[in-house]
Amino acid sequence: MYEMYDSVQGESTLAGLPCTFIRLAGCPLRCSYCDTPKAIPTDSGQWINIDEIIHQVKQHNRPLVLLTGGEPLAQRHCNTLLKRLSELDCFVQLETSGAYSIASVPAGIRRIVDIKTPGSGEVQRNHLQNLQHLVAGDEIKIVLTDRSDYEWARDFIREHKLGLDDVPVLLSPAWGDISAADLCAWLLEDRLPARMQMQMHKVIWGSEAEGV
Repeated sequence: MYEMYDSVQGESTLAGLPCTFIRLAGCPLRCSYCDTPKAIPTDSGQWINIDEIIHQVKQHNRPLVLLTGGEPLAQRHCNTLLKRLSELDCFVQLETSGAYSIASVPAGIRRIVDIKTPGSGEVQRNHLQNLQHLVAGDEIKIVLTDRSDYEWARDFIREHKLGLDDVPVLLSPAWGDISAADLCAWLLEDRLPARMQMQMHKVIWGSEAEGV
């Protein structure tokens, strides 16, 4: 595990909810906009057993727990941890890069699946079979680095008939790359069935703050 801390969820449809963040170490992707590069190496964290993680989460006692990374699904025991978390009296979200199958993620986990754009440098890693496993409570997140990424995402949403009903699509401007005003204007112009989201934690504490 790289770190555990309390904050408010800064993204997703549960943005603003007090949350315990569990960040696992290690990620095989190298997204251009990665905001946690320190957690990329597999040896950047510390070994901790699942019982201890669950004990700490109970002590934090927040209404939401987010398992993130790194890339959580690259870790051998990720689904075992998720199963244990799902037994607690709280919402549990998993944020994944979308490069790994979510088919075996335990029931009841709210999955936030990233779709990588060309600007991320990892578009070839999209595991598109994940789209057929999405259910109500899951979300799709697409980070955009420029207008070309937006147009790619717009076409992707239309091609795969994604929308706002059971599985919402959230479009995020990569911090410092796209203005929120521009993204808002594009969404309105195209009448795209997607939501715009800002990284609330960066708005509150700034883009360089850690542990928030």
